[in-house]
Amino acid sequence: MRPLIHRICTQAPIKQQSSMQKPTPIIHVVDDDEGMRESIVSLLESHDWTVQAYSSADDFLHTARRDVPACLILDIRMPGADGFDLQSELKRLGEKQSIIFLTGHGTIPLSVKAMKEGAVEFLTKPFTESELIAAVALAAQAVALRWQEDEEAQSLRSKYATLTEREKEVFAFVVSGRMNKVIASDLGIAEITVKVHRARVTEKLAARSLADLVRIATQLGIDIPT
Repeated sequence: MRPLIHRICTQAPIKQQSSMQKPTPIIHVVDDDEGMRESIVSLLESHDWTVQAYSSADDFLHTARRDVPACLILDIRMPGADGFDLQSELKRLGEKQSIIFLTGHGTIPLSVKAMKEGAVEFLTKPFTESELIAAVALAAQAVALRWQEDEEAQSLRSKYATLTEREKEVFAFVVSGRMNKVIASDLGIAEITVKVHRARVTEKLAARSLADLVRIATQLGIDIPT
């Protein structure tokens, strides 16, 4: 029987260096082909990844999963819900796994669709060990970055929520480029009061400069006065 994953006989399997930390994302493998699942799980576990396997999209959706960074190795063609169906459902649920699509019948239109839908990689069976490991590393990096960005955004939203209504007004005017005396005139308050509010905003948002405040306003989607 033709191997599902080609081994590279001219070199030893790639191993992560002992100095590297164990990857944190969980790798979910969804494929109705038992031999393929076992091959992928065995390979990834030998590279110190934490792996969970599922025989169908429904199996994956009905299994409790921890809310941690995760990558999904997903076969496109499966009985019942296929890979694209599962991807659509995960989007509806607001889940943000990095997806690597697998297929035994790769075509350019299919790969284009997969990438347009947000897949990190598209592999045609059979593929080599190094191809899969490289794809998983890329997907793990992408999902880790996405989680970091989400955590930073949540932190900013929490900090912004501590501002008073007046501080939010001053914040919006500050990032619009207005000088303190102009803000004071626009809001009908003393310039010294603007300075006090501005200092409190800078402290609460842990900003070090006006550029930081502008970046934070952009990330939060603040409506900046013109």
